[in-house]
Amino acid sequence: MDNSYDQGNTGGSPEGTGTAARMKQTVVDTANQATSKIADLGRKTVGQIDSTREPIANTLDKSASSLHETGDSAARAAHATADKLHSTAEYVRKNDVQSMVGDITDLAKQHPGQCLAVAVGIGFLLGRFLRSSD
Repeated sequence: MDNSYDQGNTGGSPEGTGTAARMKQTVVDTANQATSKIADLGRKTVGQIDSTREPIANTLDKSASSLHETGDSAARAAHATADKLHSTAEYVRKNDVQSMVGDITDLAKQHPGQCLAVAVGIGFLLGRFLRSSD
């Protein structure tokens, strides 16, 4: 066996050591460049995220304000409905059945189309209720 081949692979010659050192330095330089590029990319990404935080926060504020306004409208509607129910309860307390029938008759004469629609709706709901209870 020829030992000259084995000696070249072990790095025993000065020329082999220089090549290995250059390769090692190239790897270190490449790794440093990659690390630098990754750090730059990270900084750019953080910058982009930071630049979008304010518009996102503004959008969230606008949405919250809109919900508050809607909530206020819903609260007003709930109060108005409660007031109507209270008025209806007072009406039922103060009037007997004959006067309520007279009022409904007068209302039907004044608004026949709307009363017919309400009667159809009540009939439909009553029919569904009776059918579901069987």
